[in-house]
Amino acid sequence: MKIRPTKFLITLFALIAGVVWIYPFVIIVLNSVKTKNGIFANPIGFNSFTTKNYYQAFQQLDFIHSFWNSLIITVGSVFLITIFSSMAAYALARTNSRLNSSIYYLCAGTMLIPFQSIMIPLVSIFGKIDFLDRTSLILMNTGLALSLSVVLFYGAFLGVPRSIDEAAILDGASTIKAFFMIILPNVKSMTGTVIILNAMKIWNDYLLPSLVINKDGMYTLPLKMYYFFGETNSQWQLALAGLVLAIIPVIILFVLLQKQIMQSAIEGAVK
Repeated sequence: MKIRPTKFLITLFALIAGVVWIYPFVIIVLNSVKTKNGIFANPIGFNSFTTKNYYQAFQQLDFIHSFWNSLIITVGSVFLITIFSSMAAYALARTNSRLNSSIYYLCAGTMLIPFQSIMIPLVSIFGKIDFLDRTSLILMNTGLALSLSVVLFYGAFLGVPRSIDEAAILDGASTIKAFFMIILPNVKSMTGTVIILNAMKIWNDYLLPSLVINKDGMYTLPLKMYYFFGETNSQWQLALAGLVLAIIPVIILFVLLQKQIMQSAIEGAVK
C-alpha cells in the first residue's frame, strides 16, 4: 500500500509530539517507585523498585483529608458553574435583544481581565466579612469561571433548533423542565468540555486557595503538596510519589469525559 508523504509526516509529527508530551509524566512515575539513591544514580533508568514511597507520601500528605477538601471544592464549583452558565447562555441564545448581545459581549470581554489584577481586592472583600473558607472559595471559583463557560454554552445552544423548545412546551413541559430534560442533554458534549476544563483548573489551582484557606485541616491537594514538598525537599522520591497521587484523579476524570470532549471539538470544527 502506498503511503502519502503528507499523511506520513502528520503521523510522525503527532507521534513525536505525543512522546514529548508524555515523557515528563513517565519520568515522574518511574522515579516515584525508586529509592533516593536510585534517583540520583540514574534518573532516567530503572535501577531500583519500592512501593514504600507511596505509603509514606500518602501518610505525610494526609491524602484523605486533602483529597476530600479538593473534591468538595472542585465538585461544588463545577456544579454551580455548569448550572448557572448553561442557564444564562440558554437565555442569551434564545432571546434576541440589544441587552442580551451586550451581556454576551460583556461576558466575553471579562475573560481578558487577568485574575492577578482582581485577586487582592476579591480576597480583601471576603476577608472583611470574615468569609474565607471552602464555601467562599467555591463561590469565587464559580464567579471567575462563569464568563468562559457562558461563551462556550452560548455557541452550543445556537446549534440547537428552536423547534425543539417549541415542541416541548406544546407537549406541556415548562421552560425549566424543557431546558433540563431536553435542551441541555442535546449539548452534553459541550457540558463535558465545560466540566473537564473547569475541574482541571480548579483541582490544580494553588494561587487562589493559598490566599483563602489558612487552616491546616482545610488544605487542598495543591496546597498540601506545596507544604509537603517544602518539608521533604531532599526526599525527591516522596515528593514525586505525592505528585502521582495528586495527578491520578484528573486523569480518571479526563478518561471518563474524553468522548464528550472530542465530540465537542469535532462539532466546533464543523460549525
